Amino acid sequence: MTEHTLTVAGVAVDTRHWIGGERVASTETFTDVSPIDGSVLGEISRGTAMEAAAAVAAAKAAFPAWAATPRAERARILHAVADGVEKRLEELAIVETTDNGALLRSHRRGVMPRVAHNFRFFADWLLKLEHEDFETRGHTNHVSWDPAGPCVLITPWNAPLMLATWKVAPALAAGNTVILKPAEWTPLTASLLADIAAEAGLPAGVLNVVQGYGSEIGDALTSHPDVRRISFTGSVPTAKRIAASAAVNLTPLSLELGGKSPLLVFADADLDLAVDLAVEQYDNAGQVCLAATRFLVQESVAEEFTRRFVAKAGQLTQGDPRDEATDIGPNIHLRQLEKIDGFVQRAIAAGARAVIGGHRKDGQYYAPTLLTDVAQDSEIVQEEVFGPVLTLQTFSDEDEAVRLANDTRFGLAATVATGDPERAERVTAQLVAGTVWVNCFFVRDLQAPFGGSRQSGVGREGGTWSFDFYCDVKNTVTAPNGWRNHG
Repeated sequence: MTEHTLTVAGVAVDTRHWIGGERVASTETFTDVSPIDGSVLGEISRGTAMEAAAAVAAAKAAFPAWAATPRAERARILHAVADGVEKRLEELAIVETTDNGALLRSHRRGVMPRVAHNFRFFADWLLKLEHEDFETRGHTNHVSWDPAGPCVLITPWNAPLMLATWKVAPALAAGNTVILKPAEWTPLTASLLADIAAEAGLPAGVLNVVQGYGSEIGDALTSHPDVRRISFTGSVPTAKRIAASAAVNLTPLSLELGGKSPLLVFADADLDLAVDLAVEQYDNAGQVCLAATRFLVQESVAEEFTRRFVAKAGQLTQGDPRDEATDIGPNIHLRQLEKIDGFVQRAIAAGARAVIGGHRKDGQYYAPTLLTDVAQDSEIVQEEVFGPVLTLQTFSDEDEAVRLANDTRFGLAATVATGDPERAERVTAQLVAGTVWVNCFFVRDLQAPFGGSRQSGVGREGGTWSFDFYCDVKNTVTAPNGWRNHG
């Protein structure tokens, strides 16, 4: 091992940036801490405007050759990256669990396989990406997707590698080069991805990984004139800063932001199913942007729903995420834990009642919480907590349910539990959300559009929508019989 390598559960991770196919160290570092027990994992290179400029320059230099690489060859390399992910799946799983505190069993069985799938899906989608030619007064229109250039991808800490590759894979498939900036609280698997991509044959400079704080390196990336696309997943305040920075160069943005999504439970719903869906919202210690954190339950079944929910939630096991029996792990950071508790204590002081939870536990763990007696205009109902904290309100009829569901500044997702297909059709048509689930939750297909409405985001990614964003979409119009005879 070297001074720039740390070991996590036996896995060696390089702590330096990956720029232009080489490891680059910074003079300053930041400390990476595991949320499981607060242990220090290591010191990570802390990038500045200098590393940002170097990464963009490397991406710009590598762009012409990668953009000119035939689709089939780009797809082959992306499949090779997926092979590398699958080969190192166990290593990626344990490193990410240690770094962000999410369940090891979830990383093994769902998250890391999805990382590989991200690369395979967009590689395959690239090969079938086309738009049928069409005629206009005898002229032929041909639509094509041209690579845009260097892309800055800024990713969150709640599902670091999966959400990073959800952006990296289509950007690379489209023929762009990438500067990936992972969240400073969870930088480790992005570093491993750089190794995997290099081993798979991705040319130097096509993927660059830079680490550090948004205020020190993020601003330098998002304001750089050579950056052609910016994709960000995270908070609304940060998105506003990124948008202001990108506006200087009119750099196109894709923003997937926060949510305050509702779960609507109607009296005709299968209550056991509705309760299962409700308890699922504690997944990843509530650190899921799509989580339906606001339960809206029809008055006639609210008492029974609550009783069953409390019983079901009481069966959850909270503890070390490396244990197969654990259902809820820690929250990411002491700062986040304090934020969560602040929301809850202010809500209780304002009159809310904690049916379950409502308090911190040892370390970075927060008790799964359900609050009732909350007002629609209260902070706890209107603002994203991003922890294992849910609220419950009641409604009398469909109109009130829809009104309450739409009455926030967000519009990321919504979940509806009902036994009436006609009601489901009526209600979903009125909900303001980028994704609506009916009698299910978190069913995601990469060919579907994904994004939020209102302050939950700008734009859509997934399938062809991803290529629409990461490319310059061109229409070429050719006149009929306009060719000169060069014979």
